[in-house]
Amino acid sequence: MFTAIVLIKTSSDRIPEVAQEVSDIRGVTEVYSVTGEWDLIAMVRVQQHERLADVIADELSKVAGVVSTSTNIAFRTYSTHDLDAAFSLGIDD
Repeated sequence: MFTAIVLIKTSSDRIPEVAQEVSDIRGVTEVYSVTGEWDLIAMVRVQQHERLADVIADELSKVAGVVSTSTNIAFRTYSTHDLDAAFSLGIDD
């Protein structure tokens, strides 16, 4: 699995629409509306490295309202959050 974190600047009047259109792209698993320099952050997860170009360069960057992007490829995941949630049964001891 290859993961990319894509920082997205959008036209200010299209943030919700861009977020929805980006989230509909196959390979995009989450889209966050954020504060700061960037408007949105998209998580892209694909099985093949070559698919990153298809998702990011060929689809995501061409969504109407996307002004610019900056892509960061993840090397490793260090979070145990998902693992802890998967084993949590919600039962208090």
